[in-house]
Amino acid sequence: MASENSPLLAYRLLGEEGVAFPANGAGGSGGAPARKLSTFLGVVVPTVLSMFSIVVFLRIGFVVGHAGLLQALAMLLVAYFILALTVLSVCAIATNGAVRGVMISRTLGPEVGGSIGLMFYLANVCGCAVSLLGLVEAVLDVFGADATGSSGLRVLPQGYGWSLLYGSLLLGLVGGVCTLGSGLYARASFLTFLLVSGSLASVLVSFVAVGPRDIILTPRPGSNGSSLPPQVGHFTGFNRSTLKANLGALYAKDYTTGAVMTFASVFAVLFNGCTGIMAGANMSGELKDPSRAIPLGTIIAVAYTFFIYTLLFFLSSFTCDRTLLQEDYGFFRAISLWPPLVLIGIYATSLSASMSSLIGASRILHALAQDDLFGIILAPAKVVSRGGNPWGAVLYSWGLVQGGVSGKVGCCAVWWGGGGATPRLLALVQLVLLAGKLNTLAAVVTVFYLVAYAAVDLSCLSLEWASAPNFRPTFSLFSWHTCLLGVASCLLMMFLISPGAAGGSLLLMGLLSALLTARGGPSSWGYVSQALLFHQVRKYLLRLDVRKDHVKFWRPQLLLLVGNPRGALPLLRLANQLKKGGLYVLGHVTLGDLDCLPSDPVQPQYGAWLSLVDRAQVKAFVDLTLSPSVRQGAQHLLRISGLGGMKPNTLVLGFYDDAIPQDHFLTDPAFSEPEDGTREGGSPALSTLFPPPRAPGSPRALSPQDYVATVADALKMNKNVVLARACGALPPERLSRGSGGTSQQHHVDVWPLNLLRPRGGPGYVDVCGLFLLQMATILGMVPAWHSAKLRIFLCLGPQEAPGAAEGRLRALLSQLRIRAEVQEVLWGEGAGTTGPEEEEGDFVNGRRGDIEAEALACSANTLIRAQQGRGRGGRPGGTEGGDGQEGPATALTFLYLPRPPADPARYPQYLALLEILTQDLGPTLLIHGVTPVTCTDI
Repeated sequence: MASENSPLLAYRLLGEEGVAFPANGAGGSGGAPARKLSTFLGVVVPTVLSMFSIVVFLRIGFVVGHAGLLQALAMLLVAYFILALTVLSVCAIATNGAVRGVMISRTLGPEVGGSIGLMFYLANVCGCAVSLLGLVEAVLDVFGADATGSSGLRVLPQGYGWSLLYGSLLLGLVGGVCTLGSGLYARASFLTFLLVSGSLASVLVSFVAVGPRDIILTPRPGSNGSSLPPQVGHFTGFNRSTLKANLGALYAKDYTTGAVMTFASVFAVLFNGCTGIMAGANMSGELKDPSRAIPLGTIIAVAYTFFIYTLLFFLSSFTCDRTLLQEDYGFFRAISLWPPLVLIGIYATSLSASMSSLIGASRILHALAQDDLFGIILAPAKVVSRGGNPWGAVLYSWGLVQGGVSGKVGCCAVWWGGGGATPRLLALVQLVLLAGKLNTLAAVVTVFYLVAYAAVDLSCLSLEWASAPNFRPTFSLFSWHTCLLGVASCLLMMFLISPGAAGGSLLLMGLLSALLTARGGPSSWGYVSQALLFHQVRKYLLRLDVRKDHVKFWRPQLLLLVGNPRGALPLLRLANQLKKGGLYVLGHVTLGDLDCLPSDPVQPQYGAWLSLVDRAQVKAFVDLTLSPSVRQGAQHLLRISGLGGMKPNTLVLGFYDDAIPQDHFLTDPAFSEPEDGTREGGSPALSTLFPPPRAPGSPRALSPQDYVATVADALKMNKNVVLARACGALPPERLSRGSGGTSQQHHVDVWPLNLLRPRGGPGYVDVCGLFLLQMATILGMVPAWHSAKLRIFLCLGPQEAPGAAEGRLRALLSQLRIRAEVQEVLWGEGAGTTGPEEEEGDFVNGRRGDIEAEALACSANTLIRAQQGRGRGGRPGGTEGGDGQEGPATALTFLYLPRPPADPARYPQYLALLEILTQDLGPTLLIHGVTPVTCTDI
């Protein structure tokens, strides 16, 4: 359980800027820098810089030129609609309690949250590459050998390899700054903001102040390799005809990639430039009041950038013809009053965005490494400097982006040559720089960001739907409708932009989630899935009306009373097989009186019992109680276990005999423990949490009288009863979770009538007999018991004609859809002379002598043992077909359990008769059913 003052949302999808991370990754206050940044410097400035990026200078003409003004505005509205929905979710999360150092969110749990964190890390890595490639493009437009116009210096050679080299050099500069510390970038953010603002101001003024002019464009290569004649773009000033011509879409080839543009590809470039809304949340560790600054600053930044983008779209459509917009994406410099100021803005935004992405990526990676979600793979990312800068994560991230410098051949060799998950992940990210074109990468990066934004909306939606009392953000301008719409919008746009990238990203996220699930996550995290499950289970439990129960949908709901699980492990697994999707509760009674104890001794035991359930791989709940006697505790559990329509209807007990308990923990591989008695993480071994089995001759917690009384109590409460004997002798393969594919065949024998009163009533057609048939059939549905053959035995008296009872039983089995082999056996002359007027159980009520009752039980035991191991033909001697081969053995026997006598003084004799009846039969279930469980109607 997390401490009360821990942040509700602490999974680090975003790392903070300039925050010292403690060595244990706990994010405590010790060593953390003082919170000193205001809303403007800490949120507005970094968010605006991240949202402008390279697009505001180099892709305005690209968007308007291909999409036209109307579709460009539609794209902008869609993009900002998605961003606005995500901002509402971020604001809600940020205002829900303390925001310490890191933000968003462990709410989805380590499996999903960790995989989304890695996806967002990849988005930042790719975003860094996009910014750098945009910067390279801007540098080559001026200094490249093929530079546009007469102002180009033409000093840098151009080509794919040269562009890769320039990007690598710039990445080295960015990586060096980030390695020195995020504080250096934070101090320069305000200066960068002033430079960008000044550059944008000069562009806006130029649209008004500069007169019409013709701009000669760079010649483009033709289809045969020769250059086409240079085109001329026109800056017309404010002109209604120009606006009219630019209203509609005119998608053409992108001169940087040669691909024909579409709505989705243009939107991908635009949306990629609008990302960065969480840059302010990255600074949460240095904000004076993050709960106020993050919502306010993010909303201001989003509104400001939306206004600037809209204004630039209108101004470009009014003043530039389509040729200029489509053939010169950097036309701002050509129309500017002072072109160098535009270059300064381009370079400043590119460097700022790339550094922000690399710093953000390193913080995300450091947080993932500190949480130890991916094991040793991310171990280098844990290294931090004395000042708290995670330079190990910075170098790790820098290496992933820079990996493409080794060339395409090396990348492909690593990918196809194998070598494990880490080389393949490196090779995958090496493709970032190798792609080489900003527009090519935009679709992939946009999809990654959309996945991250969908995760933010999903986190907020989960908290809202879970109705957790502690989720009460002060920011109220959101609802589950906005969160759900945000998730749906992100998913829709992902597949519209790039179905392949969207499907691949979701597949990658699923694989990462599966990996984290297999590894196991931190148990101290708060799982919103648990809150959602609680909310849904409560709702549906209220709808589960016991008054609407019907026998057609009956299923066993078991309460297994366990004294010491060391000796009851086979029974615990057998009961799990018998439940058939029903309720299964492990009950245990601790002897004591709470009035005489300083605290409840039961509560600390739950952890050990839940660990037992996990290790035994059974689907069971645990219910423990404190009582002066086991019988009273059993009554408590029978009355209060379960909830609503899910309450136990069958009590399962181990048999009361003198057999020496076995310690199954020592032989079961699932319970093997290290020699030092501790498990991974230093927790005590499970074998140390339960006492050793009862020694022979030691006193028991339950007397024979109370044992039979417990059975009688359960029947009085209208509960079915199952007594299990010798379950430790069950074949191990029958208790496994596999398909039971074994070369050895087994029988499951059912005796659906009272062998201690075999001819006193309707026998197999009564409620208890049908209950036996139902339980045996349920066991046969379990994969481990599929190969076992069900045999049903009918007892015939000396005067009864064979075949008649068998025919009636076969007809009944056909109606009940039960496939079984029916065998008639002869019940001896001296066995059972009960008249029809005598009531069930009279043999234990004193009307028969003890000697006669014991003889009857002994005779029934002999009859059962004679049938065990027989083949299909029922020939004696354990042979099948008379060929001398040994037939299948009986793995489990189902017997009719008589009711306990009305006189408690007869309880010991009743238990002694059951002992004689089941002696040397092997695994046996004595069952008494009191409720109808079968139906022949549809």
